[in-house]
Amino acid sequence: MLSRGEQTEGHLVWPRGFPGLAGGRLKHRGPDWSGIYQHGDSYLAHQRLAILDPASGDQPLFNEDKSIVVTVNGEIYNHEALRAGLKNHKFQTGSDCDVIAHLYEEYGENFVGMLDGIFSFVLLDIRDNSFIVARDAMGVTSLYIGWGLDGSIWISSELKGLHDDCEHFECFPPGHLYSSKTGGMRQWYNPPWFSEAIPSTPYDPLVLRHAFESAVVKRLMTDVPFGVLLSGGLDSSLVASITARYLAGTKAAKQWGAQLHSFCIGLEGSPDLKAAKEVADYLGTVHHEFHFTVQDGIDAIEDVIYHIETYDVTTIRASTPMFLISRKIKSLGVKMVISGEGSDEIFGGYLYFHKAPNKEEFHHETCRKIKALHQYDCLRANKATSAWGLEARAPFLDKEFIDVAMAIDPEWKMIKHEQGRIEKWVLRSAFDDEERPYLPKHILYRQKEQFSDGVGYSWIDGLKVHAAENVTDKMIQNAEHIFPHNTPTTKEAYYYRMIFERFFPQNSARLTVPGGASIACSTAKAVEWDAAWSNNLDPSGRAALGVHLSAYAPNSTAPAAGIMPANMTDNFHRMVELSAPGVAIQS
Repeated sequence: MLSRGEQTEGHLVWPRGFPGLAGGRLKHRGPDWSGIYQHGDSYLAHQRLAILDPASGDQPLFNEDKSIVVTVNGEIYNHEALRAGLKNHKFQTGSDCDVIAHLYEEYGENFVGMLDGIFSFVLLDIRDNSFIVARDAMGVTSLYIGWGLDGSIWISSELKGLHDDCEHFECFPPGHLYSSKTGGMRQWYNPPWFSEAIPSTPYDPLVLRHAFESAVVKRLMTDVPFGVLLSGGLDSSLVASITARYLAGTKAAKQWGAQLHSFCIGLEGSPDLKAAKEVADYLGTVHHEFHFTVQDGIDAIEDVIYHIETYDVTTIRASTPMFLISRKIKSLGVKMVISGEGSDEIFGGYLYFHKAPNKEEFHHETCRKIKALHQYDCLRANKATSAWGLEARAPFLDKEFIDVAMAIDPEWKMIKHEQGRIEKWVLRSAFDDEERPYLPKHILYRQKEQFSDGVGYSWIDGLKVHAAENVTDKMIQNAEHIFPHNTPTTKEAYYYRMIFERFFPQNSARLTVPGGASIACSTAKAVEWDAAWSNNLDPSGRAALGVHLSAYAPNSTAPAAGIMPANMTDNFHRMVELSAPGVAIQS
């Protein structure tokens, strides 16, 4: 009944037929081992990427009498504490996911909220042939659900695991649980911020700092070599700094050494390469710098769209360099990386937040952005890495950290130039420690660069030129008839859509991709904040006119073939250097 594959592991379950074919489509996600289980007309298939307990943690996993069967994609960070509370249970492996079957025995379907981690799982109870499916709070792990004409239910970590076999399929919503007993979904994750009510907790920099440090440290749980993705921007640099600071005292350091490895990719001369090298030198990491050309990226576009399973423009722009670097990282023997996704959504870090009219609109937009992450950055981070059997962990999307960060009165998050507050000021200020600096000041206060911009501005411009060579004006004029849903309005969007439709032609597939107007990664609602934006719609951060230091010229369009806009050749390395007024921190 279910089909699925994963980032840390992959799995499938369905009521008829041979699961090997669909499982094979997901083999890239878990190249270390394959597992298949059948009970009656239910099948579970799993592709494992072994991160914890590589020797004995193969899946499916079982309870003592094997009446409960589980396949899991993810990591349960509090598994040791959960094991300690299950004193009457005997565990067969050291896998962090082994607790799931036993928790179900004790608490039934209500145990999911006890899990601290990232996960998608299918649990089959052979005593009554019932099953449940659940996905983590933020949707860091990818998951889909589909229905066959014969009444079968399929679950898969990727579209390609079920799209040929289902009459209809869709994204499995984050923070939800499906129960075969009720035949429906229910939301298990419903924190206070989810209602979008305006919070009023005063900003406490130390509380925020300690919450994020805890989120990073818990993600150092690994039995295999790992590293950090380091772009040189604020978010990835903080992740790297905290990891380097606390790594020495962990089990991972005892196994693999206390010197952190960092990884960066970019075009020659890109902003990220320069900043990442400086941060790596400051932190003393073993730094790995990879270069790619615009042509390398263009050559990978079809593979990227096949693996990421989207036609969203900004997701494809950012996924391509992440897809390329993931292959390089895996070739070095590394199987897990820690990354910086989620910060911009939580703290209003995208440059369009400069135009938020008030704290209410600011907060509502952050809530909208967080709820949509599973369709954008989570999808990119999960699938771009999983394409090569690599796992990505995102500490900014830690449940406890989000609870702390989203409880702060949004007045503190607002960008206020007259007070020296740039985007994400509350996060920058929380880690501005004079006695034990986490980062150099100018890195701590570097202006936001979206990943697809930071790898090199000519990357996006090269994509636009390539799309213009492959999509005619007539194609764009008739786009609404060819693609009536989420009609592409640019040649770049049309180009990606053609490739996506070739791989995933079903109507259900195109409905899994979000749409709507966007400026610098905004939601459609936030476009209303500035009337000028409606004439300059583009998901690049440089579309935030009057905000980005290397912004597009007003009303600019894609550059002509072979020509780079003049304002881009001089601004590769421009960074903001500001002091942090307003809050003093004493450790």
